[in-house]
Amino acid sequence: MTDLFEEVEEQLRSDRYKQLAQKALPWAGGLVAAVLLAFLGYWGYDTWRTNQTSKASEQYAAAMESFGQGDRDGARKLWTEISKSQASAYKALSMMHLAAYEFDAKKTVEGVKLLDEAAKVASDPVIADAARLKSALALLDTAPRTELEGRLKPLMEEGRPYRVQAREALAFVKLRAGDTAGARGDFVLISQSLDAAQGAQARAQAAIALIDSGSAKQLASVVSTAIALPPQLPMDPSALLGPPPGAAGPQPEAGAPQ
Repeated sequence: MTDLFEEVEEQLRSDRYKQLAQKALPWAGGLVAAVLLAFLGYWGYDTWRTNQTSKASEQYAAAMESFGQGDRDGARKLWTEISKSQASAYKALSMMHLAAYEFDAKKTVEGVKLLDEAAKVASDPVIADAARLKSALALLDTAPRTELEGRLKPLMEEGRPYRVQAREALAFVKLRAGDTAGARGDFVLISQSLDAAQGAQARAQAAIALIDSGSAKQLASVVSTAIALPPQLPMDPSALLGPPPGAAGPQPEAGAPQ
């Protein structure tokens, strides 16, 4: 009789386990499917992004070659195509080139808009800050001091790649506003900065001398011309981004930002 009860109890336990397994199986299968779908989704996105970057890299190289050969229209067409891609760094660089066309046509508003957008989409901080600085420089003669300070001061923070150029631009803004004391303070900082290039230090020292001699009016035009030179970027952004997938990128050019 005892064996019979044990057999019945074992059968009941077995039935309960089967019921639990049947209830849990759909959930377990759903979890496995969700993990699989997430993996496949990431793999698909990564492959798509890699293909986008490779295509943009080839188009950008072709655009630079066309521009170097004097085919400005051909280069512009390619840069326009890249600006619509999802390869963020090449997209931002292409928008910066397109902005130059707008400035050549005296369309400052359109050019600044492109630069601001390039700064937003750039994944590389060097490219993003180069676009921000170019945008501020384009507005030096037209924008109010408050707007220019709002654009330049963030670029002057420690660790930003163009902080010296941004401070030099801000000194010019102060000169234009008649704030010679504030401008002189900025030039002193530049002249003493270990991050400043020799050319920037020399300009700062000359500016201080001119301010002290009472020739600040002449200084404004000199500084404006000097800082209007755009920050240099490598001809091939692979110097910043690394070579495109599956390819060996060229070495950075001497003009690459540090």
